[in-house]
Amino acid sequence: MFDFLIPAAHAAEAGAPSAGPVPLDLFIIVAFAVVFYLIVWRPQSKRAKEHRELVSSLAKGDEIITNGGLVGRITKVEEQFIIFEAADNVELKLQKGAVMQALPKGTIKNI
Repeated sequence: MFDFLIPAAHAAEAGAPSAGPVPLDLFIIVAFAVVFYLIVWRPQSKRAKEHRELVSSLAKGDEIITNGGLVGRITKVEEQFIIFEAADNVELKLQKGAVMQALPKGTIKNI
């Protein structure tokens, strides 16, 4: 009588479990991890390594550009800081990590 409100459940025969989706899901996860490594992780770690090498190789007389865009010549290198001359008789003290790029010798004279 109430069959029109609640349809009768028709059980289908249980087939063998399909092995298709699990390896496909695993492949998608592995592919995503590989793409993430190649596009994000590896280039970022390479840039960080290059920056660490740059900071550790700073010496007196090097010409640099800071993250803020200041250009100058290093006059003193301390453990965590550098002192550089941005203009005649203008010396600034910055953290070593603020150095963005080392310039070739003589660049400041050409600017």
